[in-house]
Amino acid sequence: MTPIPTGRLVDTESGPALVVTREFRAPISDVWASLTEPDRTARWYGRWSGQAGPGRSIQVQMGFEEGQPWSEMRIDTCDPPHRLALSSQDESGLWRMEVLLTPQGERTELRFVQHLDTVEGLGEIGAGWEYYLDRLLAVHNDTPMPSFEDYYPAMKAYFDQFTGSPG
Repeated sequence: MTPIPTGRLVDTESGPALVVTREFRAPISDVWASLTEPDRTARWYGRWSGQAGPGRSIQVQMGFEEGQPWSEMRIDTCDPPHRLALSSQDESGLWRMEVLLTPQGERTELRFVQHLDTVEGLGEIGAGWEYYLDRLLAVHNDTPMPSFEDYYPAMKAYFDQFTGSPG
């Protein structure tokens, strides 16, 4: 499999953002459940625990990363079934992400947005989100899971071309 990168760098009110979209042959409620129910997130990203709700923090495990690390994420906005915004802080800095779902007949468009303070490291970050969103699609479509080796380093040059000038 040779996945094709789809991410774009766009300008938002808060600065540049990485945007990656996917379309699901599923109703919005089903896609929302895949983003918010711990047993379902465990299948494509990792499990989470804690008391969920806007303004609260949860513990999220990156179940498909080396060492399966846990991190704390703050739920900034939860507007079911349309918008979920999360943020976290690590040694790389502040991560501000949101997922926007839009019904389109029997399908649902997922728009993932990562708000950026810098485009540094985007070659790795973009490939990672393409991989995880394709994992989510594979769960929904009951197809084989993608391999990260097909995404990185193959997609690095594509995302490295974004040098801070949203297009």
